[in-house]
Parts: sequence; structure tokens; C-alpha cells
Amino acid sequence: MTTPHLPRQNTLFLSPQDVANIVGRVGLAATLHGMATYIRQDFLRWQDFDKSARLAAHSPDGVIELMPIADANTYTFKYVNGHPKNTALGLPTVMAFGVLADVASGFPLLISELTLTTALRTAVTSAVAALELARPGSRVMALIGNGAQSEFQALAFHHLVGIKEIRLFDVDAGASAKLLRNLQNNPDAASMRVVLCNSTAEAVRGSDIVTTVTADKTNATIITPDMLTAGLHINGVGGDCPGKTEIHADVLRAAKVFVEYEPQTRVEGDLQQMGADFGVTELWQVLAGNKTGRDNDTQITFFDSVGFAMEDFSALRYVHDLAQSLQIGAAIPLIPTLADPKDLYQLIKPATPIKVASSAGATGRAPTARDALETTA
Repeated sequence: MTTPHLPRQNTLFLSPQDVANIVGRVGLAATLHGMATYIRQDFLRWQDFDKSARLAAHSPDGVIELMPIADANTYTFKYVNGHPKNTALGLPTVMAFGVLADVASGFPLLISELTLTTALRTAVTSAVAALELARPGSRVMALIGNGAQSEFQALAFHHLVGIKEIRLFDVDAGASAKLLRNLQNNPDAASMRVVLCNSTAEAVRGSDIVTTVTADKTNATIITPDMLTAGLHINGVGGDCPGKTEIHADVLRAAKVFVEYEPQTRVEGDLQQMGADFGVTELWQVLAGNKTGRDNDTQITFFDSVGFAMEDFSALRYVHDLAQSLQIGAAIPLIPTLADPKDLYQLIKPATPIKVASSAGATGRAPTARDALETTA
């Protein structure tokens, strides 16, 4: 990916269709593998990042968040919301965009949609974690919550982890029917068996991995202790803000728990149910070989996945590199081009001088803005 950068006065813009075109050109499986490589690379240099928990503005209907992060060369942020009632308005529950900028100058190199890209990176992060935490040879996954994120989770686990059977349940039967239809009509999932289930317990029964990705902003208990079996790996994606959980607290007590960025997950994840002394392991430590993941084949593991800014950093790097290589996207003049960078006023100064009457003028009063306009008419 060595094509020249855009001229410095231009910012690359990627629309949702541009990102869809990138996936179409590269191929879904290759896109998932490529993004996984970038995410793993950045987890392995965890100490290089200036990290913070995201900034959130909560309302009764949802949340709007800013997710910033930077290393020595690149700064990114994501604007993202979560509003479960949006689908009734014809809007996605989650909408996002992001910026990638040059640290040395602050120049924004990329502004990109992140609604589609976030769906990809969330699923890829789940799969990267499962490769470390689930039992080797895991082939059956229960997918609880079959909304907009569900296809991405199913396909990422199929292509990256080797899942052969997906067991579906959602309280909205229409959502499950949508997911079933999309997977059955997708050549990328041709070798995967898809099973509709009548309850969470039925879907979980016989599964090696359970992924929960529900949307309601409530303290729910989607997975309860009676559903646990030896060796189960749980990937909790939907519990991602204060007051929103999916997993019974006793499930966490029975499991070895892994997180992305502990200070954020303790506030936002299912971990918010536990005391400050409840022990967890950050995923980067496992990927780097500093800590063990699963200790044995009978242990229950839980990845409390709330989403962290570094994953968006990785995803923005990835789509930026691909967009340049494939020459996809538009160059937009987001930042003014100035002959003299100290003279911003030149953008709005008049083309010809304004003739202003004397201080008193014929009327004996000081000139007004209207007088100035009339003298140039």
C-alpha cells in the first residue's frame, strides 16, 4: 500500500458506500483477516498509546460518545451513538464517523464513516479474543441478539475462528429471520449451518461459544448461571454503557474475565456489577504472552467486550491504507488553503475595498453596517 498520499490541503473522505466498495473489492474474508492483523498489531504495542476511557453523554433514550486515542504519529477519534429506539424512526441503533490525523501537524488525513466499519471491527475484535480464550476446536456458537451487528459476528467467527454452526435467538423473531435469510443467501457462509432456536437456553445448549449482542439499555440477565457448561466461552458485546448489562453477576464469578481497557470496562461493561477488587485480565496481556488466557479446557472464560478506541484506530488505519491503494474515496478541502497561513481573514475579505463615508457624513451620524453595504451597491 504505497500509493502517494493526497496533497496536504486535501482530506480523504470515505462514505458508507466507499467502505462497502472496499469490502467488495478486497473480499469479505480477506477484509476480516486484514482488519484482524491491524487490530492484533496495535494490541501488541499497547504501551505506545495515549489512552483514556471514552467521553459519554447519556439520555433516557441512549448515549452519544467520543472515543479518542493517539500514538506518537497518529491521532484518531470516533463519534458514536447508541439509541435502541432508532429503528422505529428508520435510523440505525448505532451510527458513527471518525477522523484520522497526523500528530506532527494536526492535519486531518481522513474523515470516514464508521457505522459499517465499527460493525466489522467489533466482530473482528470478538474473534481475535476468542482465538485466545475459547477452547481449541470450538465449532458451535450461540448468537443471542440478531440485530444489525449479528451478521458481522457470525461471519467473523466463521472465517477467523472456524465456527461451523450458528444457533440463533432473539426476542424479535423478525430479526432472527432476517439474520437467517442473510446468512443462507451469502456465499461467504455457504458451509455454515444456521439453526433457529426458541429461547436463549436452547441456543446456548451444546454451544462452545456464546455471543450476546442485545441492544436494550437495561440491566438484563441474558445469560444466567444455570446455562453454563464446562469449557464455555462467552463473548459479551451488548453490555457497553452504565446501566446496561447482559450477564448475571454469578456468571462473572464463575468465569475468568478478560477486558479491553480496564478503567473503561469497570464503568461500562458487565463488570460494572462487580466490586473494584474483582480481578480481570486485559486482552493485550494475553496477546503479548504476559498473561495466560484459558487455563484448561473446563474453565469458563468471559470477554467483556465494550469496544475501545484503539480498535477504531486500527480500523481507520486499515481502511485508510486500502482506500489509498484502491483509489477509493473523495479528496475534500476540509482545511482552508492559504497563501499566508497567518492570514485566515483573506478567505472573507472583500474583493474590492468598501467605500465608507466620513464619520459624520451628510446625515450627521456615524455610518452603520447598512450604510457600508449601500455604498457598494
